[in-house]
Amino acid sequence: MNKLLLTLLLAATSLLACAQTDSTDAGKLSISGYLDSYYLTAFNRPKSGNLLGVDQLAGRAFDRLTDQFALGLVQVKAGFSSRKTDMVVDLTFGPNAELGNFGNTAGVLNGYRPQSPYGAALYGTSAAIKQAYFTYRATPKLSFTVGQFGTHIGYEVIDAPLNYHYSLSNLFNNGPFYHVGLKTAYAFNDRTSLMLGVVNNWDNLTDDNKQKSLVGQLTLKPLPTWTVYLNWIGGSGDDTYLNSLVSSGALPNGCGNYTRQLYDLTTNYQVTPRFYLGLNAAYGRYSFNTDSDAETEFCTGKYGSTTPDWGGVALYTNYAFCDVVGLGLRYEYFEDQHAVRYLQTRNQSVTLTAPVTLGAGKLLLKPELRYDLAASAYYENALGQGVRSQTTLGVAFIYKY
Repeated sequence: MNKLLLTLLLAATSLLACAQTDSTDAGKLSISGYLDSYYLTAFNRPKSGNLLGVDQLAGRAFDRLTDQFALGLVQVKAGFSSRKTDMVVDLTFGPNAELGNFGNTAGVLNGYRPQSPYGAALYGTSAAIKQAYFTYRATPKLSFTVGQFGTHIGYEVIDAPLNYHYSLSNLFNNGPFYHVGLKTAYAFNDRTSLMLGVVNNWDNLTDDNKQKSLVGQLTLKPLPTWTVYLNWIGGSGDDTYLNSLVSSGALPNGCGNYTRQLYDLTTNYQVTPRFYLGLNAAYGRYSFNTDSDAETEFCTGKYGSTTPDWGGVALYTNYAFCDVVGLGLRYEYFEDQHAVRYLQTRNQSVTLTAPVTLGAGKLLLKPELRYDLAASAYYENALGQGVRSQTTLGVAFIYKY
């Protein structure tokens, strides 16, 4: 795998070196970003004051605090583009920046992560980097991208202004956030393109086991208003948290010998200028290659199977009454009954959001009502006890520039 990767890198470097350059292309610099905050309340009044659930797992991704004004994320994004190249430096700060970039930090949010092989100081400034990559367009159809970039998996993203709903789906929360690596994209025509790449697995700045993951995305555009994305990521031994359990002795060595695959379908259809439909479906699976019957029994006892899986589906629809006010609905079913991801239960949710756009599109207010129903007593009540359901009502305040 490493020899093949090195060969591909050398081939790509040679191609770039032989390509003609244009010294007259000065390029253009752009600056953008946003800041967001929110206030919400939970009708079940969780004793802990957050929405993580009774076991403090991952009931919600970013909007976690109740009955207080809370800061989400502050972004400063710089982009530089020329005829042949693009560069993006995307810096984020605040609580949601740390949660969304937890693989680059060493602290209470991810105490299980191993220290960087280059020293603990690496995680200081790296925690502010959400994305840092450049793209070279070798031809109008072929491009190469290198660096740290947001994942291609899923429907939603970290950036609050780009999502219709403020609270994030469990599909988003339990999938990858970002990758570090190399990818190439080729546009066959205006309707079909393909991306393939090699990355340092999921949400990890440094590759702790030298096993790379492969990524792919096939983009189809049957209609000008309809786009379909078929996404995939797969690798061997690419779960840093699971690897840490093996190295600490909490799991036997056989549980460290596994592969992991995630398949994802995302599609969006602008039915009319005001009416929109979207869908996201994902299925992931581990395959443990244990060395003995005892290890097989142990892994089966912990995960319920030597091939535990997870996945779900989310449906989206929204309608714009005018340029200022809209109404959107999201229904989601997510299943992690084998506890191989963060949610560790089965859950259904319904989210209703009515965004208001003010200040020439710069200011977004997102009132939101969300109801969750879990298969187990996952959520928390005022006594700190587990309950199956949770209803929240809140509003997000977002300013983008």
